[in-house]
Amino acid sequence: MLSWDDETKPAQAPRTPNMQPQLQPAFGNPQHADAALNPALVAGNAAAVDTTRRVNAADKRIINGHTDVNQLVPFKYKWAWDKYLAGCANHWMPQEINMQRDIELWKNPNGLTDDERRLVKRNLGFFVTADSLAANNIVLGTYRHITAPECRQYLLRQAFEEAIHTHAYQYIVESLGLDEAEIFNAYHEVASIRDKDEFLIPFIDTLTDPEFKTGTMENDQKLLRSLIVFACIMEGLFFYVGFTQILALGRQNKMMGAAEQYQYILRDESMHCNFGIDLINTVKMENPHLWTPEFRDEIKSLFLRAVELEYRYAEDTMPRGVLGLNAPMFKGYLRFIANRRAQQIGLDPLFAQEENPFPWMSEMIDLKKERNFFETRVIEYQTGGALSWE
Repeated sequence: MLSWDDETKPAQAPRTPNMQPQLQPAFGNPQHADAALNPALVAGNAAAVDTTRRVNAADKRIINGHTDVNQLVPFKYKWAWDKYLAGCANHWMPQEINMQRDIELWKNPNGLTDDERRLVKRNLGFFVTADSLAANNIVLGTYRHITAPECRQYLLRQAFEEAIHTHAYQYIVESLGLDEAEIFNAYHEVASIRDKDEFLIPFIDTLTDPEFKTGTMENDQKLLRSLIVFACIMEGLFFYVGFTQILALGRQNKMMGAAEQYQYILRDESMHCNFGIDLINTVKMENPHLWTPEFRDEIKSLFLRAVELEYRYAEDTMPRGVLGLNAPMFKGYLRFIANRRAQQIGLDPLFAQEENPFPWMSEMIDLKKERNFFETRVIEYQTGGALSWE
């Protein structure tokens, strides 16, 4: 599980194969093979394909690989498979959480202050569409450009978890009887939310363009840039103001059902971020020519812009102090997170001497196989062992 104190382990450099890897097509004529099934076929020389050759783990690559993506084993990226198994073990569904106390609190005119209600609605306004954007980026973009089947396996699990998160936000909206049109259109109508999404959408558009293919310096950098934006900025930065605010409500025994769901989502998103960072570092290790000084400067600029956008969102969601929090506190928090994300992918810290003003958030992220913060259920559990066939 990702914590603020973790140091990302550098990916191992790939072993140089003794011979040029050849294509291993999934079906029939490789010229007609679907690039989404085996992207390696796009750039490869179909005439040179050896259809009888078995997969050698050393020949696998995260991008621009020439091995059959339909053969999961032999493993090369065991870390990706381990994260897939961990994600499966963490499975949960929104309907398992009782929202009755939240409903009673929300319907009570004196249950929450106006500022607390604004905070909840702004939170949901961002998140109800954010995880759909993340899922679309995986399913329609990232997945088809990754040529390591272990990583694809985790991406499939991640996409399913994004669907669960969207379900959770919808479940909260429905339970509280909120105006669905208002909440689901916030990413069009609320400037602080719209600005974050407009920052992200160009990077989705790049990978989902049916004409986009990796294999050149320019396009490989575009892919790497998008991986960084979604792992380190969207899931690793843009979610944390909202997480902190809702979990702060839970710490004060308010909106406990919503806070419990946010905690499970935080656990999932921490794993997504962790996986994305490992993916990024492995792409860098296998393609060091992509990590140019100019590219690094561009990534730093994206981080700085993201911190600015998320701070504006913090100001919009809490124009006055609430829950013992205020917007200026988040300025230091966002800089602290940005420094961690930058260091985890091999950049220098962007801001000097920033500390974490919310150490209890690290405790939330780090919980493992214990009762959760709200003492309502086990936070990590295995579902398969609980099945009864009687």
